[in-house]
Amino acid sequence: MQATNDEIWRARVHLAAANRLAVLDGLEEGIDNHFTMRVPGSVDRYLVLPFGLHWSEARASDLIVFNEAGEVLEGHGGLELSALSIHAPLHRITGVSVVLHTHQTWALALNMLEDNRLLPGSQTAAFLTRNIAYDDGYTGVADSLSEGERLAGILGDKKILFMKNHGVLVVGDTVAQAYRRLYKLERACRAQVLAMSTGKPLALLDEQMVERVERPNPHNSHSQTERETLYFAAMMRVLDRELPGYAA
Repeated sequence: MQATNDEIWRARVHLAAANRLAVLDGLEEGIDNHFTMRVPGSVDRYLVLPFGLHWSEARASDLIVFNEAGEVLEGHGGLELSALSIHAPLHRITGVSVVLHTHQTWALALNMLEDNRLLPGSQTAAFLTRNIAYDDGYTGVADSLSEGERLAGILGDKKILFMKNHGVLVVGDTVAQAYRRLYKLERACRAQVLAMSTGKPLALLDEQMVERVERPNPHNSHSQTERETLYFAAMMRVLDRELPGYAA
């Protein structure tokens, strides 16, 4: 189904906002790492910040459109090779709309450990642990589409990929959903690494409790989608105060 111009512009605004939010939340590495989104209404056209712009500079109008052939179809600026190699196959194979890849500090710290599993030691972690796939074989810097295809095979129907000695990757249906998932993941990893640093045993939730936490609560006043939408709208208001300009 063909998307309207308003829908495409909204996608651009949300993706630019996510780039800037990553700066405020300490999830970015300057000009490196990548957030991509399929252009609404398209099959193989993707939005990304052109390589060389700092994430704090991201504007909706700056985003370029590229395809899996590595062609820049709209906008000005370069497409970074690893963005193409990782993201395009993931979009194509998994069918997800949004792919966020970072080397964020606390998730990376956990992925530097021999045993890098996120444990159900907190309520936040319990929402995530059973939705994580693990890539335990670092293969070097991504420079071909085969790497993205390999990662897509490991991710399967999960929403989070732990990349050993590398970073993390999160997917979602919307920017709001994916970014909220990425942010909560970093908080859960931070809490676990800090708890592990005490040298004391971790108190973990059992499988039954994890299932109970994950199960939708019929008494909840807001659906998961509503929570994601409200969260991202609130964070864009924060951006409007702290780092305005993303919607230009």
